[in-house]
Amino acid sequence: MGTLLAPPPLHPCTSFLNSPETTPKSCAASFLRQGKTKIGYLALCRSLADGNKNNGGVRSMQDGSSIIEGGKKAEGDSKVIDSKDKLATDREEVAEVIGGEGKVLTRVTHSIVFVTAEAAPYSKTGGLGDVCGSLPTALAARGHRVMVVSPRYLHGGPSDKKFAGASEVGSPTKIYCFGGEQEVGFFHEFRAGVDWIVITSPFPAFRYSWTTLHTTVLEIHMEIYLVLLVIIRHDFRFTLLCHAACEAPLVLPLGGFTYGEKCLFVVNDWHAGLVPVLLAAKYRPYGVYKDSRSILVIHNLAHQGVEPAASYNNLGLPLEWYGAVEWVFPTWARTHALDTGKAVNVLKGAIVTADRILTVSQGYAWEITTAEGGYGLDELLSSRKSVLNGITNGVDAAEWNPSLDEHIPSNYSIHDLSGKVECKIALQKELGLPIRPDCPLIGFIGRLDYQKGIDIILSATPELMEEDIQFVMLGSGERQYEDWMRVTEAHYRDKYRGWVGFNVPISHRITAGCDILLMPSRFEPCGLNQLYAMRYGTVPVVHGTGGLRDTVENFNPYARESLGEGTGWTFSPLSRENLLAALKIAIQTYREHKSSWEGLMKRGMERDCTWDKAAIKYEQVFEWAFIDPPYVI
Repeated sequence: MGTLLAPPPLHPCTSFLNSPETTPKSCAASFLRQGKTKIGYLALCRSLADGNKNNGGVRSMQDGSSIIEGGKKAEGDSKVIDSKDKLATDREEVAEVIGGEGKVLTRVTHSIVFVTAEAAPYSKTGGLGDVCGSLPTALAARGHRVMVVSPRYLHGGPSDKKFAGASEVGSPTKIYCFGGEQEVGFFHEFRAGVDWIVITSPFPAFRYSWTTLHTTVLEIHMEIYLVLLVIIRHDFRFTLLCHAACEAPLVLPLGGFTYGEKCLFVVNDWHAGLVPVLLAAKYRPYGVYKDSRSILVIHNLAHQGVEPAASYNNLGLPLEWYGAVEWVFPTWARTHALDTGKAVNVLKGAIVTADRILTVSQGYAWEITTAEGGYGLDELLSSRKSVLNGITNGVDAAEWNPSLDEHIPSNYSIHDLSGKVECKIALQKELGLPIRPDCPLIGFIGRLDYQKGIDIILSATPELMEEDIQFVMLGSGERQYEDWMRVTEAHYRDKYRGWVGFNVPISHRITAGCDILLMPSRFEPCGLNQLYAMRYGTVPVVHGTGGLRDTVENFNPYARESLGEGTGWTFSPLSRENLLAALKIAIQTYREHKSSWEGLMKRGMERDCTWDKAAIKYEQVFEWAFIDPPYVI
């Protein structure tokens, strides 16, 4: 492996974990001897071989419902057979309603299973939740049958209104991993044409949201008990998620019939990265999922699911598949002299076994094949360049629409921009800034960390404050940057406001009220805020990297017979001087060239960045995936 120029994933290995007693080989051999590869649906296949055969499937669920392969009905299940056509028709009608007038359904439909750590509105901490909450709906509107599988976290309890429409479906399923049989349950809601599945486990480590040691105070019968909760294991939660996602299409009779074996799995980031490996190692050798395909979508390569080598014992994989996820850190990245650097890299396994690989922009697809952006996986990704593509994320057109947005004080459109000025005045008033409609208002929305280039903003702010501008920042993250925002606000009371934390209505009002959105990210796989900004007529000034370079066209005032072209400004390389230069040009254009500025605003608002456009590109990749045979050892 070549020299790594980018920081490697966090190295979790310690010397005792690499001792002979805890090697993957010893435990995996025991795993094979016990026959644990045939837990779950494979156990049902074994019972079939023992004589419990039906023409269309297997009746073996505890509640008496049928498990159907390939959408076929079990013989004698007349109730399900009679309702199939009606249920299918109902789903087609839902798809037509979602699509609305002018929508074209695809000619080739697929059974698609999204596997993700989060999906809005059930769970969301960032862009991944937005993508997996919107793209499935867009694909369902085009005629596909779509399921989304994600964990049900602790906040998803009975009191959580997000889960009010979800009900338990099927029977609990047994899955072998982490040295024993684990039980998972499935909750289902059919909404917006999509089957939303959230999985549960009685084990506490599955439900909590953070990797930490918790102490909870419980008051029972006027006495206080301290309950020491287990250390939360992300690897346990997501290993269980991947196993459950592979079982769900086979055993859940959603709408009266299962998804069957000919599925297309769309696995998102390392959290779902075990799915392609399971398909190749656990299912296809037994004749299951032989017609399925898997597509890995990389949203952020910096996070790879790296765990100690001994954790391979927990994944529920055969011994001979250890090489697919094997990872060895370079010498300089090891923690001590006895550290062998051996680890397990889940994302690496997904890259090796997935049938197609996608990133969330074309620029990021190229960047991850370079030493600077590959985080140690650049050579492997370069070797799979023939199946690597980039598709830019879309925007939820219903949520991010200035003519309909309920969070902003005045709606507006490309045909009437007067409401944007009113939004600016309202934002200045809300934040306590001097009300100056003609003063350039710059905004920033995002995490306060190194990736987002906050240190560059920090170093540039004193000189920026010499300009006649106002600057608003919304975000949370590293403590030092949160404190800096508070100090800066106290120092520049008439020019600067910093909102520590995140607030959805405020983010909408900043997007609508600002003239310029600043995004100096060091790397940005796609980025969504610049897309939101352009839909609201706010001009982005961004570092030319990844999805930012793909989506923001640099302003050229002399093109098209001096009418101009472009939707914002990009600068590169990332530095304080380049950031200030780009901002000063934008400020000057805003002040002195009003017609050019209005052209920038309108071209951004005209840009088609909806999920409908992205869904069509995903369909093309789906077709490519089925041209080639599936991955086998």
